[in-house]
Amino acid sequence: MSNKNILIITGVLYAIFSGWYTHLGGPMTNQEIDQAIVGLTKNGMKQEDLQKWEKFMRTDTGNQFIMLNAIDMNPSPPKMPKTRQGAGPEELMNIYMEHMYAEQFKRASHPVFFGHAVHTVLDIAGIDNATSWTHGALFRYRSRADLIEIALHPSSYERHEYKIAALTKTIAYPIEPTIYLSDLRFLVLLIMSLIYVSIVAIRR
Repeated sequence: MSNKNILIITGVLYAIFSGWYTHLGGPMTNQEIDQAIVGLTKNGMKQEDLQKWEKFMRTDTGNQFIMLNAIDMNPSPPKMPKTRQGAGPEELMNIYMEHMYAEQFKRASHPVFFGHAVHTVLDIAGIDNATSWTHGALFRYRSRADLIEIALHPSSYERHEYKIAALTKTIAYPIEPTIYLSDLRFLVLLIMSLIYVSIVAIRR
């Protein structure tokens, strides 16, 4: 196979990946938002939360975003239907995340970062009960529409109860990145370019 053909195949594969990884549908329409509100209401979302989600949808840009999570695990979570007596918070969180991971990966959404806190908060202002956290996480979502689809899944409300039970407190809010060096489109392009260059060099 010629170097030109290898380059074409590499370019096609990258185009397929980039097309899947990028939301091409634009912002959510009013009809999509109205349908989502009906579905979230049926799933049992509280009115105050529903108002936040509606604003989140109506200000949609169609772009990817990162969900920033500050997490404080509950050392003694309650017994839940799918967990044994005395189960730790990680076991409850795993039940929630096994559903979330499957739904995220279908929509080119995934964790970007997860880590354990090594100290209490070093800088805080204007927030009560926020000096201590156990974990931090970043999750990339391809679009707001993708997150809404996940939230509308029949299992989402039931599984969300396990997340709440696993935590003493949490903060989660969305950010549209202006600097995002971990974007997989960039990393995959870099890796594929290096592979192509290496193949060409070996064939010489």
